Amino acid sequence: MNYFSSDFKLGILGGGQLGKMMLYDTRKYDIYTCVIDPSPEAPSRLACNEFTVGDLLDYDTVVNFGKQVDVLTFEIENVNVDALETLEDEGVKVFPSSKTLRTIQNKATQKLFYRDHNIPTADFSRFAHPSEIQDAVDNGGLSYPFVWKSARFGYDGTGVKVVRRYTDLIDLPNVECIAEDLIPFKNELAVIVARNEKGDLKTYPVVEMEFHPEANQVEYVICPARIPDAIAKKAELVALKTAAAFKHVGLLAVEMFQTEDDEILVNEVAPRPHNSGHYSIEASYTSQFEQQLRCILGLPLGNTESKVAGVMVNLVGAEDYTGNVLYKNIEKIMAMEGVTPHIYGKKQTRPFRKMGHVTIVNKDIAVAREIAEKVKRTIEVISE
Repeated sequence: MNYFSSDFKLGILGGGQLGKMMLYDTRKYDIYTCVIDPSPEAPSRLACNEFTVGDLLDYDTVVNFGKQVDVLTFEIENVNVDALETLEDEGVKVFPSSKTLRTIQNKATQKLFYRDHNIPTADFSRFAHPSEIQDAVDNGGLSYPFVWKSARFGYDGTGVKVVRRYTDLIDLPNVECIAEDLIPFKNELAVIVARNEKGDLKTYPVVEMEFHPEANQVEYVICPARIPDAIAKKAELVALKTAAAFKHVGLLAVEMFQTEDDEILVNEVAPRPHNSGHYSIEASYTSQFEQQLRCILGLPLGNTESKVAGVMVNLVGAEDYTGNVLYKNIEKIMAMEGVTPHIYGKKQTRPFRKMGHVTIVNKDIAVAREIAEKVKRTIEVISE
């Protein structure tokens, strides 16, 4: 199969910033791309060859779109999996597979998968409705504190809540959910695993994630993680075991906790390029977006090592601003050493909405982290 400057078509479900950044690399290789997204303003619309407005959860829409391409991938999990299954049956290559996505889409089935494959994860209980949680607490099957997670459609801190007392259960949405042990941890880590159809595997270095206390969103991603080699090795092995269990094709971002006693527990996974790998555009020999293409097109996997230390800062909408976006002081951060902003192309800002990211590279991770702090204090994502 000739992918380059040929009639081959790659389809991408979802036209957000992850799709946009993948298109940097399809343009580099002149791979013809078709993108579908519900928003006519989706960031990917400018960089693909064909752009379609359509509902990713609608069966017919996804099937009809998929029939026009040779390989189909996605940059968002909330897509119609039955449609992906139909397309696979009809001979369209779908990577990652519908089977993988079906397991991952639902946090309860994802957790059961870890349990079945002896992948270390926090203990949990599964509930059809939040009303059942109170019964479990009353009869001693569950005790405070725990983490409540909606089984479906959670992202970036939505659909997640720490429940410390009875009153925290009030106003939870009436959906299938899990209650997970609240794990005291030292670090939140992530490893991105790349795997192609032949089963070739490569991992990116372990990264460390620092979270915003209120928004429950990643604030900084630090590569390499500032942890002992033995812990990094352990995290890498858990990530490899997880990707192998899924027989995954593509990138799998494995988010993990390093507990107080240095155990590694899988929190959750994402079967696509991930926020924890954005640093790789500037800092790695092969960015995560190019690697995703290499995985799903059966090309040789690229070098996952870092050329230099990197810290990524998310640019999210400032708390009190909604409307046409303005990036205040962007020229000041661009004057700083090793700083590259990525602006996703979303015209409207709102509190905590992901609007872009900034990568800071430096030979010394401590210096990169200091500059990242300065970047965070300087740039403001506000509205006009």
